[in-house]
Amino acid sequence: MDMRVAAYAVITDADDRVLLAHWIDGRRAAWTLPGGGLEPGEDPVHAVRREVREETGFRVSVGELLGIHSRVIPAEARLADDSSGPLHTLRIVYRAGIVGGRLRNETDGSTDRAEWFTLGAARRLRRVQLVDVALRMAGLRA
Repeated sequence: MDMRVAAYAVITDADDRVLLAHWIDGRRAAWTLPGGGLEPGEDPVHAVRREVREETGFRVSVGELLGIHSRVIPAEARLADDSSGPLHTLRIVYRAGIVGGRLRNETDGSTDRAEWFTLGAARRLRRVQLVDVALRMAGLRA
C-alpha cells in the first residue's frame, strides 16, 4: 500500500470566497484545495506554504490546524495513471491567510490554475472530496 502525507490550506477572502486549485494530475480533473505532498523531512507548515505559492502565486501565513483527514483509496478508485495498489492518504489541513504575492497559474505542475469561488459556486464544481471535508473542518459549507 502506498502512503502519501500532504498539507493543504483553507484560504478565504473578505468576500467569503474560497481559493481553490484545479488539479490535472490524474484521469479526472477536479478542483481541490491549494496544497500537496510533503517532501522527505519537510515540516507540514513549510510544505503548505511552498505548495500554495507554487499553485496560486500567493504567500501565506499559516494559522490554526483545522484537522487531519485519513483515507484509504482502493486501487480501482485511484485517479493517478501510474498507480497500482491502494493509497493511504493523510491530509493535514490548516487555515491560512494571504500575506503577499498575486494570483497566477501554475505551469508544469499538478494544477493548471487557481481561482476564487463563492461557497455556492464551489458547491457546483467537480471537486475532490477533500474540499468538502476541509470546509466542514473550517466551519464553512460548500
